[in-house]
Amino acid sequence: MKAGWRSESLQALPKGRRYLVGVSGGRDSIVLVHWLLAQGYRRLIVCHFEHGLRGRAGKADARSVERLAQKHGLEFELGSAKVATIATRTKRSIETTARDERLAFFQRVASRRRCHAIFLGHHADDQVETFLMNLLRGAGVRGLGAMRERATHGRLEIVRPLLGVWRSEIDEYIRGHGLKYRDDATNQELHARRNRTRHKIVPWLEKEFGRKVRANLWRAASILAEEEALLDELLPNESENALFLEVRRLRDLPVALQRRTILRWLRGNEISDVGFDAIERVRALLQPDAAAAKTNLPRARHVRRRAGRIFLG
Repeated sequence: MKAGWRSESLQALPKGRRYLVGVSGGRDSIVLVHWLLAQGYRRLIVCHFEHGLRGRAGKADARSVERLAQKHGLEFELGSAKVATIATRTKRSIETTARDERLAFFQRVASRRRCHAIFLGHHADDQVETFLMNLLRGAGVRGLGAMRERATHGRLEIVRPLLGVWRSEIDEYIRGHGLKYRDDATNQELHARRNRTRHKIVPWLEKEFGRKVRANLWRAASILAEEEALLDELLPNESENALFLEVRRLRDLPVALQRRTILRWLRGNEISDVGFDAIERVRALLQPDAAAAKTNLPRARHVRRRAGRIFLG
C-alpha cells in the first residue's frame, strides 16, 4: 500500500467493467466518485444506503446522491433499513448494525447486478482511527491491520483506493474541483467511539508525540495489513463457507492459524461480531478432553462438536 493518490489496487481492475461505488454524500465518497471518473471508470453503479437514523437529513442525503448519479449518467441503487430497531432487537451496537446492514445491501446489489467489486471511500485518517480503536479493544494482528486496500466480504471484493490519502488532501481536492457534498452533523457527536477517537484521542497523541504520530500509526497498520494478507493465504481454502470444520485437521494447525481459520469460518457464515474470548471457546472444543461439546456465540448462534467435526447452529 502506498501513501497518496496512486492506488495499487486499481491496476488489476479493468476500466471497462461495471463496479459498484458506495456513496454516502459526504466529502470522502463525493471525491471518490469524481476521482474514479477521472481515472476512466465510467461504468459505475452508485449505491446509497439510508440507515433511518437522521430523519429528513438522511432522506435529503439520498436525494442528493441520486442527483449526483444522474449528473454523471451513472446508474443508482438505494437501500434502507431501520438500523436502531434492528440493533435493539439483535442486541448489537448501532455502529455494528449499520455496517452489517450496509454491507448486506451492497452484496444484494452486487449479486443482482453481477458486479464482483465495490469501491469505498475510506482514507488514511480512517485507517489510523480504526487501528487505534482495535488496539484499545485488545485486537490481534487481524484487527491491528485495520482495513486493507483490497479485501473480500463473502463473494464481494471491497476496494479502498483512497486508503493512502489523508483527510487534508481530500479537503484540498474538494476545494480544487469545487465539489459540493453533504455534511453529517452526527460526525461531531462524541458518544460514537470513532468520533471520540477522531476528535479527542488522535489530537492528544499528536500533542504528546508530535505530528508524525499519525503517519507512523498509518504505516504500522499498513504493514500489519499486508502481513495479515499473507497469513490468510496459509489458511485452508475451504474453511470460509464450509458447513463444518474437521476437528483433527484444525487441531493439527499452529494455534495462530487455528484462530484465523475459526474466525474466517464464522465470518463466512455471517457471524462477524466475535472477539478473542469467543474464538478461544470454540478452540477449546478441539481438545480431546474438552469438558463441553457446545459453546454459545452472539446473535443466538452456537458451535457444537459432534462426530469429529464442529458445526454451527
